[in-house]
Amino acid sequence: MNAPEFQHGPRTADTAEFDRLTAIAAGKVVPTEIHDEVLAEEPLITVKDFNLSYGPKQVLFDNHLPIPRGKVTALIGPSGCGKSTLLRSVNRMNDLIDTVSVSGRITLSGDDVYGPGVDVIELRRRMGMVFQKSNPFPMSIRENVVYALRINGERNRAVLDRVCEKALRGAALWDEVKDRLDESALGMSGGQQQRLCIARAIAAEPEVLLMDEPCSALDPIATTRVEELILRLRGDYTVLIVTHNMQQASRVSDYTAFMYLGQIVEYGPTAQLFTNPHLKETEDYITGRFG
Repeated sequence: MNAPEFQHGPRTADTAEFDRLTAIAAGKVVPTEIHDEVLAEEPLITVKDFNLSYGPKQVLFDNHLPIPRGKVTALIGPSGCGKSTLLRSVNRMNDLIDTVSVSGRITLSGDDVYGPGVDVIELRRRMGMVFQKSNPFPMSIRENVVYALRINGERNRAVLDRVCEKALRGAALWDEVKDRLDESALGMSGGQQQRLCIARAIAAEPEVLLMDEPCSALDPIATTRVEELILRLRGDYTVLIVTHNMQQASRVSDYTAFMYLGQIVEYGPTAQLFTNPHLKETEDYITGRFG
């Protein structure tokens, strides 16, 4: 089924009674409600008419998502709705699954992510990835941070030390670890390990930070530290974050997209989406009436 035209602007009388979630559950592709404020931003990443299937099972349907440069964009929605799949499509991590197939386009600074001849390794260097569970390498704190530079052939100790300090400062971790850089990263606390993974990601100077539930395994204090870090990184990096925690999305993001069963239902400024969404379906999810 062809996707209808994307709808912009507030809900009108002729669309107010249209239950998008029921339609989506019935296998239909529905219009994405994109707020004008999103469209006014300069996108660094553009997802357009993007579909993804695992073998015969389609899990993403005609997704359209312009991701503003230098801002934090959150993906929210029920478990299993396709948030992480969409996030991992941006840096082609889903390519690691043999049965995956895609259609549509994703561009990064105008470059077609899925274009013929794309160097996927180089593409991933342009995007830092932070996973749900911190994954420091079994090596020193210093070597974790400069790992990307090492594998690119950098051997100058002064350069490596400078990058290490800059990245750890950027991750708000330098003062905590500056006297034990040669100790194993595995001896750090869980929250420190996650911030170390962020430092490792930004050491390579990516254009984008992709974060897949970066706080789900952390205690509230460590979560607060990571959220504060995300707010500090805004502007210097374009951040796309998947979170099940709607309060977290409201705290750290500039824009939020609500997903349901593989489709983006509504996408707009976070404050507006959480207080005055265009769609009743979005309001119902955010207020806990379903999901």
